[in-house]
Amino acid sequence: MNSTTLRPLAILVSIAVIALTGCGSIESAAQDDCTSIGWQIGSKGYNDCFKARVYERKLDYAPPPGSKPSPSVI
Repeated sequence: MNSTTLRPLAILVSIAVIALTGCGSIESAAQDDCTSIGWQIGSKGYNDCFKARVYERKLDYAPPPGSKPSPSVI
């Protein structure tokens, strides 16, 4: 393969790794939240807590309702 083929592939792989790392950090933070307050992994209370914390964290990172992306200045 030549460098013109490898460069876009490397960029795509890098973006995928960053995206997956972001998802893992939300889930691991939610897991830390629930285990730090005493829930045991696998219990019903833990599962409810985990789902609620993941939902809350996704809301934290979501854009506000009704917001529109603005054009780039660049």
